[in-house]
Amino acid sequence: MTKVEVRNGNVDGALKRFKIKVAKSGVPSELKKHKEYKKPGVKRREAKKEMIKNSRKRNKKNR
Repeated sequence: MTKVEVRNGNVDGALKRFKIKVAKSGVPSELKKHKEYKKPGVKRREAKKEMIKNSRKRNKKNR
């Protein structure tokens, strides 16, 4: 459970810190993953596409 303390009545600042903490913990990405079922083959294909994309970015950066 993520907790944030409100200091000096600054709710906006506390909300901002809370959102950052939740994003770092990975809750939104986990929810997105579990929103719908994907077949193992589809997962593999998406992972392969992502690896290709990342390798192209790295190669482009190194040139």
